[in-house]
Amino acid sequence: MKKLNEIFEKLVNMFKTDQPEKKVAEELEGETPEPRYSRSGKSRKKPLSQHPFRRFWRRFHLTKIFLILGLTFGLVVGGYLFYVAKTTNVKDLQNALKATTLIYDKDGNEAGSLSGQKGTYVELDAISQDLQNAVIATEDRSFYKNGGINYSRFFLAILTAGRSGGGSTITQQLAKNAYLSQDQTIERKAKEFFLALEINKKYSKQEILTMYLNNSYFGNGVWGVEDASKKYFGVSASQLSLDQSAVLAGMLKGPELYNPLYSVENATNRRDTVLQNMVAAGYIDQATADQAATVGIGGQLVDAYEGKSEDYRYPSYFDAVINEAVNHYGLTEEEIVNNGYRIYTELDQNYQASMQVIYSNVDLFPQAEDGTRAESGSVALDPKTGGVRALVGRVNSAEGSGFRTFNYATQSARSPGSTIKPLVAYSPAIAAGWSTDKELDNSRTVFGDYTVNNYGNIQSSPTVPMYQALAESLNIPAVSTVDELGVSKAFEYGKKFGLNMDKVEQNLGVALGSGVTTNPLQMAQAYSAFANDGVMNDAHLITKIENASGQVVKTHRQTSTRVLNRSTAEKMTSMMLGTFSNGTGIYAAPYGYTMAGKTGTTETDFNPDLSGDQWVIGYTPDLVISQWLGFPKTDETHYLTGTSANEASAIFRNVANSILPYTEGTSFSGEKNAYAENGISPVDTYGTGETNTTSENKDFLKEVQERAQNLVDDAKKAIDESGITEKAKNLWDTVTGWFQ
Repeated sequence: MKKLNEIFEKLVNMFKTDQPEKKVAEELEGETPEPRYSRSGKSRKKPLSQHPFRRFWRRFHLTKIFLILGLTFGLVVGGYLFYVAKTTNVKDLQNALKATTLIYDKDGNEAGSLSGQKGTYVELDAISQDLQNAVIATEDRSFYKNGGINYSRFFLAILTAGRSGGGSTITQQLAKNAYLSQDQTIERKAKEFFLALEINKKYSKQEILTMYLNNSYFGNGVWGVEDASKKYFGVSASQLSLDQSAVLAGMLKGPELYNPLYSVENATNRRDTVLQNMVAAGYIDQATADQAATVGIGGQLVDAYEGKSEDYRYPSYFDAVINEAVNHYGLTEEEIVNNGYRIYTELDQNYQASMQVIYSNVDLFPQAEDGTRAESGSVALDPKTGGVRALVGRVNSAEGSGFRTFNYATQSARSPGSTIKPLVAYSPAIAAGWSTDKELDNSRTVFGDYTVNNYGNIQSSPTVPMYQALAESLNIPAVSTVDELGVSKAFEYGKKFGLNMDKVEQNLGVALGSGVTTNPLQMAQAYSAFANDGVMNDAHLITKIENASGQVVKTHRQTSTRVLNRSTAEKMTSMMLGTFSNGTGIYAAPYGYTMAGKTGTTETDFNPDLSGDQWVIGYTPDLVISQWLGFPKTDETHYLTGTSANEASAIFRNVANSILPYTEGTSFSGEKNAYAENGISPVDTYGTGETNTTSENKDFLKEVQERAQNLVDDAKKAIDESGITEKAKNLWDTVTGWFQ
């Protein structure tokens, strides 16, 4: 810094006048200029040439200094950008465009990729000439004439601060998509400029156009003109009509805004604009454009796109990963699919494959009279970290589901029913010093203006111990508890457990989940506090995200919340052990493992004996499994019969039986079943004295494990056979030198 200051001082001295500053000052002091007056008698201002600032500026030749500094800065920046362009391996651009976003499991093994959402690469002669013309007319009319840059538009954009001119050439857009981020920064724009020049030198115009059309995003997880043509019109890119070509070309400006599946009106207006661009560019005449504009888009929409690939074997989990990357880490779907990221997750492939095998057995899930199958979502979470080990968001999710379909495990908003009772009623009661065997009111049904009954109007006794009230999911004791503690206390604990209580009406109905909406992921996170000594870790799928060059761009920062003290958590577990041993979850209890948890059922508006939502949530010190079952919309045709002790329990038992053998098998320490403490034996639903029944269960479990292992092996095989890992390695070697 000292040397830099010395150089600057020398530079300044070079431009100083020979007259010493002191002498000038003395001369100025000796002068007594006569005041000048205007015709009005007022004194005139000093001439500009005599202004002190102007004299200072001219004395030190600051104009020349700033000019030199500006030129020096421009040369340095220009030299750097020129170096970037020359050292970027653009000759391997075609290979780089095949960069694949890989997803890794918790052990760092490849679990799959998003290559199935990359476009099917086709050569230029397999792309409709109309589409080529439409793209050029709209995106870069001087494409065949420019050297990768439209200088007039580029400099006009600079001079007008982007208000006029602008618009990147096709070559610039290709450089941006292939090498750069989507950030609207001067640095990115400058790199794009020089890279476009280099790409234009290395490739022909036909090659550039081919790469651009194969690497452009068209919304709905679709890349490239071939797959876009099949997605929206059910034909290959070579078979596109003029109006269809104009629709796809128009989507390049805004894949979501001008998407015909989202808005036919917007797509039509944009198509007509593209047609006029083609007229202006001389590709078609006005009559042809007018005729094409009369064709309706809606009647032509046909989805023949088959984007799923063999390496996208865990669709629900991968969809949730993408949603988390978008919602929590600020990435776009376009960036995730296109930029060759390495996404490291909490996935356990054994857990995930086992859960998918169970969910692929559609016969386990109830069916409405009209043939509609009930939906379900399930989450398996590690309570010690909050990491989601497995997730299925739909029935038979591995078959026939598209990219980023609705996920009932993470995106649904359903009533928790009685699964909320441990959160808002019994946890605050234990924290307030109540004992687990405290007798609770089981007879009072009217609390002010709120009326409540147990399911089926069953009232076995006037009072019941708390552990029994919880395990048997009795409504009256839960409401009575909240009434005594105060509704505000229930809301306080609901928020502590991570539930959204902001728009919930504050009344006693909260004890039964009234007004509260949630999903399996959120409930798994809430129950993890019981399994983890009262500490709740934020549920997450992603641990870190690396770019194609191996730089960590996003990382998970764990958030832990002390919801309950350890003693309260242990007492809650002692009561919830009874759910699976003696309560409503006896038919959900896994074979050979001890679980604690809670079931939940919501009544329909039209029949209290029918249900809309059924929940089963169970946990061990190693694992929390949260499951919801129901129809997307509950009505008089679509409903569940009975309670969660029926179909929901059967599904849960199968899931738990298939996953728990892969856990460490940690036992509850310090928590003893409240029923056992009171001398009550557990209910044996497996019939351990019946050899045939036990053998049958073991055979079924063996079959599930074999199918799950095959799924894991097939996923690895698909990745190996596709050469994704090797491609990623080659790409890594290529891009490690980029921008270094």
